[in-house]
Amino acid sequence: MSRDESEPATDDQVRYDQARYVEDGQYEPLLSEKDRTRVEIGGDDDSPLPDDLTRDSLELPALSEPELARHYTRLSQMIYGIDTGPYPLGSCTMKYNPKFTEDVAALPKAAVHPDRSERSVQGSLELLYRLQDYLGRIGGMDAVTLQPPAGAAGEFVGIRVAAAYHEHNGEGHRDEVIVPESAHGTNFATAALGGYDVVSLPSDDEGRVDLEALEAALSENTAALMLTNPNTLGLFERDITEIAEMVHDVGGLLYYDGANLNALLGRARPGDMGFDVMHYNVHKTFATPHGGGGPGAGPVGVVDELAPFLPAPRVREAGDDSSGSEPTYELFDPDHTIGKVHGYQGNWLVLVKTFAYIARLGDEGLLDASATAVLNANYLASRIEYDVPYEPFHHEFVASAGDQDAADVAKRMLDYGVHPPTTKWPEIVPEALMTEPTEVESKDTLDRLAAAFNAVAEEDDETLEAAPERTAARRIDQTDAARSPQLSWHALESDES
Repeated sequence: MSRDESEPATDDQVRYDQARYVEDGQYEPLLSEKDRTRVEIGGDDDSPLPDDLTRDSLELPALSEPELARHYTRLSQMIYGIDTGPYPLGSCTMKYNPKFTEDVAALPKAAVHPDRSERSVQGSLELLYRLQDYLGRIGGMDAVTLQPPAGAAGEFVGIRVAAAYHEHNGEGHRDEVIVPESAHGTNFATAALGGYDVVSLPSDDEGRVDLEALEAALSENTAALMLTNPNTLGLFERDITEIAEMVHDVGGLLYYDGANLNALLGRARPGDMGFDVMHYNVHKTFATPHGGGGPGAGPVGVVDELAPFLPAPRVREAGDDSSGSEPTYELFDPDHTIGKVHGYQGNWLVLVKTFAYIARLGDEGLLDASATAVLNANYLASRIEYDVPYEPFHHEFVASAGDQDAADVAKRMLDYGVHPPTTKWPEIVPEALMTEPTEVESKDTLDRLAAAFNAVAEEDDETLEAAPERTAARRIDQTDAARSPQLSWHALESDES
């Protein structure tokens, strides 16, 4: 880039040249000296910030562009991500997110301010309305809210809707939620956070719901049974219609944890099994980003009886416009709504990605996704030497590390360049290796995963206990790291001193 030095620089030119225009065509480099790391800040004595949040100077790295580029490139090479390889994490599924959905979400017209009028965002409201319809038909639900910002938030909304429903019907005495032992940890937490007593339900010898134990747990105090189907062992609850009848006979509701919906996508619907309320984990089923503090999305679907209690507002058709050809859309508050649970209609751009993924795959693509998810899990399980005690499974399986420590197995797998599965859970399997390859991985990738599993299976305890050896960071104290996280380089500097 070149310019006439006699002309004042534009903002873009200043950023490009890393210089500051002074006057009369003169430019002053921001960091001209290698050892210049402190930049004086022209302060305003009347700053509205408190004194402890202001400073007179700012330390900046005095590095050249190549040094900076190489530093961050090295950091990126030290990090394992979904663009690097598979994450076979059972339950906490992390699968590749297609880039076209990112492109759609980045379109200028996708930027919608939440305070714009309904008239000016009809296209956005139509997308939300159609997504509600997509998810409702996929799950067999009559009404859907898109507001919850994550799966766990969706669980909480679902339980609060159930509580509002019981309260409205004069049954506020229902203070128990039944949760199977193999359920997601968030299910127990959600029930407790919702103010309920948690009743733990044991599994039978086949790893499914024990019907006798369920009958004993059910009572007039039962508000809901929280269930995942297939469950966390990847097993389909064959008695699901009987389970639904048992829960409904005592006046309770059946809650579906949508974590494993990708095993049933386009083939079976929770609503048809007797579930009354469910949340959708869009990162697991519909390829949006996963976790990491957000943003996420956890829409909630319900049957007709629970629709009046959903969060407000929702989107509905308002009728035809003046031309009589195009429908218009409006926001409305359900009659007995539990209120607003998130800004706008939820995490809007995540919902855009969800819609784009469903729309592009269509019915046939969704069917193929669930078929491939089940095929991949069964193929990988057939290739590894570790024992898989419970089957036939669907999209995921839980192997046992046997005499090895599952956590050591996971750390050693890192040395083979692959991400390990979820470990130590569910506890029904000793030294559990909970594995879900998802539908996006190729046969070659699954073969590499199997080779890593099998290599570790043959190694001795001394080797496992020393792992990982080839990663940027060696074995850390996980307990101390969780209780005393160091989130700034200043903390590291303090430790060294």
